[in-house]
Amino acid sequence: MTNTIDTSLMLSNNQQNTRKTGTNILGKDDFLKILITQLQNQDPLNPMQDKDFIAQMAQFSTLEQMTNIEKSLENFLKSQEQNYMLQASMLIGKTVTFLDSNNEEKTAVVKSVSFKDGKTLFQLNNNENSSIASSQIIKIE
Repeated sequence: MTNTIDTSLMLSNNQQNTRKTGTNILGKDDFLKILITQLQNQDPLNPMQDKDFIAQMAQFSTLEQMTNIEKSLENFLKSQEQNYMLQASMLIGKTVTFLDSNNEEKTAVVKSVSFKDGKTLFQLNNNENSSIASSQIIKIE
């Protein structure tokens, strides 16, 4: 008796490279497909041991929980960035005292706020139309 592998479980050449996630990292769906294929094609005279099956299910459960934690952390970080942007925008129209590149105190009015490369920049309404980082601000009026 010959065992055959169900070809619907195989990935096409294009899918092998991109898959649903667009990365080359295995996800929980991939892990489950592998487990199901392994169960369907196991040797009937030497089936998978219960402890092996339980260990693989535990790994699958752990992978799923880690994926859920990752999504939760991403959502949390996005909300933190939005909160920080709202807090930073409260400085628009306020006069700030800051240290310039020569470590001299200067005063200007905040014109706008932007995020660039993960940093908050405050555009100033001064003669130089410069922008400063939040770490340069020493006083808010």
